[in-house]
Amino acid sequence: MMREINASIPFDKRMWQQDLRGSKAHVAMLGRQGIVGADDAATISAGLDQVAEEFAANGVPEDLALEDIHMLSESRLAATIGPVAGRLHTARSRNDQVATDFRLWVRDAIDQADAALGALQDALLARAEQHADSVMPGFTHLQVAQPVTLGHHLMAYFEMFARDRSRLKDARARMNLCPLGSAALAGTGFNLDREATAHALGFDGPTRNSLDSVSDRDFALDYLTAAAQCSLHLSRLAEEFVIWASQPFGFVALSDQWSTGSSIMPQKRNPDAAELVRGHSGRISGALVSLMMTMKGLPLAYSKDMQDDKPPVFEAHDLLGLSIAAMTGMVESATFRLERMRAAAEAGFSTATDLADWLVREGGIPFREAHHITGRAVAKAEADGIRLDQLPIAALQEIDARIDERVYGVLSVDASVNSRTSFGGTAPSRVRAAIAAARKGREEEA
Repeated sequence: MMREINASIPFDKRMWQQDLRGSKAHVAMLGRQGIVGADDAATISAGLDQVAEEFAANGVPEDLALEDIHMLSESRLAATIGPVAGRLHTARSRNDQVATDFRLWVRDAIDQADAALGALQDALLARAEQHADSVMPGFTHLQVAQPVTLGHHLMAYFEMFARDRSRLKDARARMNLCPLGSAALAGTGFNLDREATAHALGFDGPTRNSLDSVSDRDFALDYLTAAAQCSLHLSRLAEEFVIWASQPFGFVALSDQWSTGSSIMPQKRNPDAAELVRGHSGRISGALVSLMMTMKGLPLAYSKDMQDDKPPVFEAHDLLGLSIAAMTGMVESATFRLERMRAAAEAGFSTATDLADWLVREGGIPFREAHHITGRAVAKAEADGIRLDQLPIAALQEIDARIDERVYGVLSVDASVNSRTSFGGTAPSRVRAAIAAARKGREEEA
């Protein structure tokens, strides 16, 4: 039972590539510094390459007696090159070794998430460009509010994911210091070149305090915080697809690739992928809370509680990658039902604000008074079962004599969206400008 509770190899074997990378950088530095003989350093480095080939070909074996990926790798190295493998662990501890491996792994996870989010942004850009003019209802409280364009709606998510990527990049920049050489907690008396190992592993430099280096996991919490926020944005987009795909809305038809059937109802096309993305957000947020609770009361330096730092990070990484890929596929393959969207925008008196604005602009009426006049016009249209732009001028002038024929220039949904030309607005011209700026940004990234 002690072996089972103490061993982490069933999950930390995922870090085998990072572990071997760290070991290669460490032994190369030991050789350059004369701490390990040059021949022994070369033998160890070649042996690490052989272990990497073995793991890549056959997978990483699980031996609970060896506890973790660090001891397992060293054991395989010893089996490959003999006793000289024992020199590898000179001037390091499993504490700084795992801290380094985990940072490398989280850094790779951030890079993968950033690339995947970039692909999702590209999918949103492509669909937004197709639908820069396509009218749909904009909602508040899930009630029809004002007409917008579908392109504008999709670009809102582009902006959300841009901020998610910025959070991931901030986390990466903050964590990009190397703990290797901190040893167990106090540093080491060997003449190490920590700058060399840091730069060999792609870090900006070494960490500055050996106690902090081995005892904190705020870099993993930074990643989980960014992942949790991103999962909330993914969940919101997924929820929109769920709602839009429902028969009462009918705004979108999901492809068979991203929906499932029913076990007894052959007519069903269930948005299961979107629902699972929505569900995954809870698990990713839970991973963040899990690691926060693990770390909240730990004294310096290392405690075995920190062995539980990896499962929530690994789970969040897997779920986030799946969620991003699923939403990218749904955005790329969805069929938007533009007639239903337009009809919903026209049916919901969504141009009422345009009437109020026109009264202010053309009639010099205070907005509060214009608001009340518009309310009466909406009530009249609703009672007659027609749209605002279908109200006769006589009916409008009966409500307020200052209204004239010019008002019809703002009452259609097309006129409404075309008028919203403020920076960041829904006018097609503004949407296209936003898409062009976003594409330029993506090209500069590339």
